[in-house]
Amino acid sequence: MEDTLLFQLRITVSDELAPALRHDPLALAHPALHDVLHRHNASLKCQFDAFADYVHEAEQQDPDNYPLYDWTLKTIENPEKKAKYLRSFTLYANGEEVYGKEIADVLEAALSALVGQGGIEKVFRYDTNPAHNPQPPAR
Repeated sequence: MEDTLLFQLRITVSDELAPALRHDPLALAHPALHDVLHRHNASLKCQFDAFADYVHEAEQQDPDNYPLYDWTLKTIENPEKKAKYLRSFTLYANGEEVYGKEIADVLEAALSALVGQGGIEKVFRYDTNPAHNPQPPAR
């Protein structure tokens, strides 16, 4: 199963750094992070913005076809959760939201070296194993 898993990395940044990165997917405002992203053909997306994009797309199409619509809408409307997700950034590698272990390992090591520098607080690793991830809530 390990060979078929894909991974996603996210970073949590400080309240001060988050607004700068939110509209700066290449992290030009943070030279060390920008260097990591550039070396690994990666970019950032604010998790709150990803959620808001999902809600917007669902509303333009048909929310009934989007199993996480209700949960995501409630999340972005909740002030505490909004604050949390405004500081969370997903790493896209080669334009992909999930990627192989080799890419995740190298990128995670490079990002982990930045923790504590210039507002980067944590690195999180997720995988596509359903047993490790919450399932969509029942409607």
